[in-house]
Amino acid sequence: MKVGVITFPGTLDDRDAQRAVRLAGHEPVALWHGEHDLHGVDALVLPGGFSYGDYLRCGAIAALSPIMTEVVEAATKGMPVLGICNGFQMLAEAHLLAGGLVRNETGLFVRRDQRLRVERTTTAWTNRFDEGQEIVIPLKNGEGRFVATPEEVKRIEGEGLVAFRYVGENPNGSIDDIAGLTNEAGNVVGLMPHPEHAVELGFGPTTTRMKAGLDGLDIFKSALEAVAA
Repeated sequence: MKVGVITFPGTLDDRDAQRAVRLAGHEPVALWHGEHDLHGVDALVLPGGFSYGDYLRCGAIAALSPIMTEVVEAATKGMPVLGICNGFQMLAEAHLLAGGLVRNETGLFVRRDQRLRVERTTTAWTNRFDEGQEIVIPLKNGEGRFVATPEEVKRIEGEGLVAFRYVGENPNGSIDDIAGLTNEAGNVVGLMPHPEHAVELGFGPTTTRMKAGLDGLDIFKSALEAVAA
């Protein structure tokens, strides 16, 4: 499967995301934010970083990039789209996901291996997990606090749109410990932690599980199964 990884000015983790795609058995396709061509990809990844220096609001300028017209159209038609950290912020700014991401409650940048609970397994990016399964994914952000209006939160929780939830200490003050969301159709997922940094033994978190450090790989492998289905 061809998975497009989009690079914006200020993107940091595009090469890491491409490597994760390759390790998951897919073909990564580098895409540039200024294009209007998705080059026939089957899925899309919006990687982490600091697009446009996080000026205005994190992800706000990138959400207006030329290629986002195609991203929104493809997502609306059901293409699997994954937004990681800054990519999650872009998806929220593009109104493909609910709510928004703002400065961490402490005002500090957070970097640590983070425990997550998989809340919804019927998405294009979580179908290899069990509901309630705990995984460990690296986290690194300064503006990762998820916020939404009370009405939005009620809808998110009521419709089961939480994909991942923080376990243990909430690292950024996100409402309801929300670490990742999905859209109603389940093809679009955004999360603040970085699954592309948990795809190789020895280069990711160390856990007590037999698949130590590989929790992120299952997120990328899920996309292949979603497209095949």
